[in-house]
Amino acid sequence: MNFDLWIAAGLSAAGDEQQGTVITSDPAETGQTTVTDSKPGTADPANKPAPPPPWLQWSMWILIFMAMYLLLFSPRRRQKQQEKMIKALQKNDRVRTVGGILGTVVEVRENEIVLKVDESTNTKIRVVPGAISKLASEDKN
Repeated sequence: MNFDLWIAAGLSAAGDEQQGTVITSDPAETGQTTVTDSKPGTADPANKPAPPPPWLQWSMWILIFMAMYLLLFSPRRRQKQQEKMIKALQKNDRVRTVGGILGTVVEVRENEIVLKVDESTNTKIRVVPGAISKLASEDKN
């Protein structure tokens, strides 16, 4: 085992850095004690870990930008597809709403869409265009 002990020897002439003495003892191998003058907080250059390779640092930046792209631009692409699908709605299209209601488009207006949800009682509901989730034909895929 290797034991290190720092002994503070006081302040330097500048008054802002401490100097100290490191006493290293290795009783298991030789029983010798080594005394070294050093500044606390400075590491032995031989024991410094090697810096990571540059390609690893660049790959981390690339991964961060890819994640940002997916988080920022994927929802916009999905929103554009949704708007395109709503503009293309026609009478007799089967659709599913965000709430899970299945219906047939009866009428498409600027601010609302009329859906027939029950054939036997001729039940119709009005929904805003944003409530249309997808075409029912897309649900089967």
